[in-house]
Amino acid sequence: MSDFSSAKPSRRSFLGSAAFGIGALAGMNISEFAQAAPGRTTDTVRLTWGLSGLNLIAKERGEFEKVLAKDGIKVEWLGPFPNHAPTLQAVTGGSADFSFGGSTTPALAAIIAGSPLVFTQFVVYEPRTTAIIAKDGSGIDKVEDLVGKSVAVNRSGLGEFLLVAALEKHKIDRSAVKFVYLNPPDAAPALASGKVDAWSMWSPGVDIARLEYKAHDIFLEGRDLEFQIDYTSYLTTRKFATDNPALVRAVNNAFHAEGKWISENSKDAEYIAQKAGKYSDQVRDQFMAMSRKYRYFAVDDEQFVAELQKAADWLVARKVLPEPVKVTDHLAQL
Repeated sequence: MSDFSSAKPSRRSFLGSAAFGIGALAGMNISEFAQAAPGRTTDTVRLTWGLSGLNLIAKERGEFEKVLAKDGIKVEWLGPFPNHAPTLQAVTGGSADFSFGGSTTPALAAIIAGSPLVFTQFVVYEPRTTAIIAKDGSGIDKVEDLVGKSVAVNRSGLGEFLLVAALEKHKIDRSAVKFVYLNPPDAAPALASGKVDAWSMWSPGVDIARLEYKAHDIFLEGRDLEFQIDYTSYLTTRKFATDNPALVRAVNNAFHAEGKWISENSKDAEYIAQKAGKYSDQVRDQFMAMSRKYRYFAVDDEQFVAELQKAADWLVARKVLPEPVKVTDHLAQL
């Protein structure tokens, strides 16, 4: 893509700085992660979860709740949710306090649409296996083969942006491919039944689909995309963050501890995730081999926020996001 150098963060340079970030995190006192701003108006936090990812493991393992209990905070888990967007709706609607740690793209879309949300922290995990897949024998073996075909994506989310990036990289006009907007629970059977020709999806859904539907990668984020344009994020309402900065910091710190445990105990973490996700041992073993690592970034990390702003601008330029958004206007003040 001709304008990648000016409109996107460099995966290589970003992950270099990310390595510094996790190193700094490992050596710091968690109370130093954010500026001290005392206060909370509740002793209960309502957290959303899904059938994969860090929040699932935090819920199932139980140590997360013990960490918060030391600060006199009780946890209520709400879910499961299929993807990030419904958790953002739950937070905006007042039935939950935090989104479940998902894509920044639907979060930015919700903010642009008027939701009073602010980011509380960000996460980068590697390796990333988000991919566009097609069933074996479909005749779709490369991005160019998607011309005239239908691809399931989640609107304004990771699936849609990956397809946009893949088409642009291979100089294919978006109008040549049919975007079918489906959430993951509907997209999986659509691919299986042939109602769509391909699916752009993240882990673990894409990994499960490869095995269950005998599918293969057309475009793999970690291999074929030279930059990262979407990150994992937690959000709450601006009012909740303003009223409860101490509680938000405590939740952030508990997630840091959980991410550190998962990064250091990936095998045990994958057994926990498999039990809840109910997928095969073969899929579980693939995840174990990845040994996924989590890196955290605070909302006052200027370099990270600058990278996210570049990502947002890239998405706006390609109409994945409908209008510009200034990321620094939507960060929790902790």
